[in-house]
Amino acid sequence: MTITPIMPVYQRCGVRPVRGDGAYLWSEGGEKYLDMAAGIAVNILGHSHPAIVKAIADQAATLMHCSNLYGMPLGDELAQRLVDKTFADTMFFTNSGAEAIDCAIKTARRYHYANGQPERHRIISFSNAFHGRTLGAISATDQPKMRDGFEPLLPGFTVLPFNDLAAVEAAIGPDCAGILVEPVQGEGGVSVGTPDFITGLRRLCDEHGLLLIFDEVQCGYCRTGTFFAYEQYGITPDIMAVAKGIGGGFPLGACLVTEEAAKGMVVGTHGSTYGGNPLGMAVGLAVLDIVGTEEFLAEVRRLGDRLRASLEQLIPNHDHLFEEVRGLGLMLGLKLKPGAEARDFVAHVRDEHHLLLVSASDNVVRILPPLNIEDSHIAECIEKLSAGARSFPVKEAA
Repeated sequence: MTITPIMPVYQRCGVRPVRGDGAYLWSEGGEKYLDMAAGIAVNILGHSHPAIVKAIADQAATLMHCSNLYGMPLGDELAQRLVDKTFADTMFFTNSGAEAIDCAIKTARRYHYANGQPERHRIISFSNAFHGRTLGAISATDQPKMRDGFEPLLPGFTVLPFNDLAAVEAAIGPDCAGILVEPVQGEGGVSVGTPDFITGLRRLCDEHGLLLIFDEVQCGYCRTGTFFAYEQYGITPDIMAVAKGIGGGFPLGACLVTEEAAKGMVVGTHGSTYGGNPLGMAVGLAVLDIVGTEEFLAEVRRLGDRLRASLEQLIPNHDHLFEEVRGLGLMLGLKLKPGAEARDFVAHVRDEHHLLLVSASDNVVRILPPLNIEDSHIAECIEKLSAGARSFPVKEAA
């Protein structure tokens, strides 16, 4: 037998973490790494945060799982607190972002079904988006690396260029149900939706009776400096998928919905064995206790400004390698010039300088640190990036 016990679908690097504390990870060989990827924007309070550890331990000793056949007091509490802080009137708890996206798609289609318009099923989405790995999620993308070999995919999706409002307007027809968009694309290269584009999507949805679906799995939960990124555009979606930061490292997601958009989601239309389990809800409440304050968000904005300024100062010192900084808050991307591959640079600073980052499309290196990092971590990150830039071999552009 040549196959590994774990299905070989990941191109894993040589780092094998066994312990984490704050902004640092230690490998099984004892090497220490500065983690500025945070599990791809998941560990928003770093590793082994005492409040999360305590919430897990206390709840595990009380009640970990209980069927959704019964009432969920902790789920009621977390849902109410999120309703009070967002546009939403109701929500469905999931275990992941992909599940939250599937719930969002089902909610949009069921809305029109409940309105007596079952023909309105088509979802408009955008190039370079990443919505997860379920069949529904990959059907909403145009990336061959996620789609190839899984056809036939689900019908009813139209993928258009990101930030192209005219293309959206031209694609709207009587079969359209909604528009699915990441206001800030993560995997897509930390590409930020322009104000005209995002507000224009809201206008088109209002004009044509469509539902606006935001995917804030990566950019939400304080990552961009506001509780959710939609707040920075002065509009609200009808449906929003959330995950990653909501559990601070524990598998948790949610689909947040307005009362009107949720009108078709009645008893029996959706479900989840583990969604909303007491252990997940306890962790979600512990995370929200910390991040759900204006003081926490103000510090995220301050740290984001400092990190961005520090990254921008790197460019003239290493203009053979770095091209621009993009993103919002503590969701930042460093675009590399031709002749350098983002994936190779990520591997270089990981192996040679013990700095953990993550690559993205458009030759971008993502910097997604814990949201409670300190100024010293930013200084250490910049020092390691600079050292990595000096030692990284750049090929001559063709």
